[in-house]
Amino acid sequence: MKSGTLKVPGATLFYEVRGSGPLLVLLPGSGADAAMFDHLAELLVPHFTVLAADPRGYSRSPLDGPPVDQQVEVMSEDIHRLIEDRAPAGESVYVFGASGGAVVALDLLARHPDRLALVVAHEPPSFGLLPDAADHRAFVDEVYELFHREGAAVAGAHFAAGVGAQMRGLPDPATLPPRTADMVARVMANLPIMLEHELRQITSYLPDEAALAAVADRLVLAVGAESPGTLPYRPAATLAERLGIPLVEFPGGHGGLNQHPEAFGRKLFDVLQSARAKSSAVD
Repeated sequence: MKSGTLKVPGATLFYEVRGSGPLLVLLPGSGADAAMFDHLAELLVPHFTVLAADPRGYSRSPLDGPPVDQQVEVMSEDIHRLIEDRAPAGESVYVFGASGGAVVALDLLARHPDRLALVVAHEPPSFGLLPDAADHRAFVDEVYELFHREGAAVAGAHFAAGVGAQMRGLPDPATLPPRTADMVARVMANLPIMLEHELRQITSYLPDEAALAAVADRLVLAVGAESPGTLPYRPAATLAERLGIPLVEFPGGHGGLNQHPEAFGRKLFDVLQSARAKSSAVD
């Protein structure tokens, strides 16, 4: 594995890359960073060049100035710049986004479809798509206010409980290998930044449905097999219905990547390979 940095307007992005083959970009959920994909990347490196980056303002990707509210459009442009820097000209790229990273992936596909072979968006929390969006905006505002009153841990737990996501708590860093322990420490440090500067922006984001409809054959909207009945399931289901494309089930729930890493990795590989086979048949 190699690491590097890329200067973008307002920040310096840290990324890790490993493997060989077509470029596959992995986008972590809000507050997480590249290391959350370590296990998944190892499953995919025999077939892809796997790149994962820390989003701007988190972990090892510092901003040039003080923290500011994140904008989905800026975050997706960061990824486009990484793709332009790392992928050979004319080569199509694969993207997988989890949770908040899935929101960024949707914006990336809408804005830069020419560079993308396939985007897999796993349970993007775009609550603004829902008919009861105002209720969910009020809940997110409640989480934000709770963060300011009682701190990140209480607010984060309240948010997870409120959306019904099946997610594991962070383990004790003392029980973990050094690289994983370092990641857990970074994610814990990222939580207040996420609650202050990203949660409201990510959950209120509205995808460009017209732009996505034009490239719907390059979009997979993924949900957890255990997610029906939970809030994170609904935006993907709503968007899939509007675009006329099927939902694709992955193992586990909203946190299936961590709940069932081997099965989740196999499913993602199957989806990516199917897209590669179709592309080869067309060529």
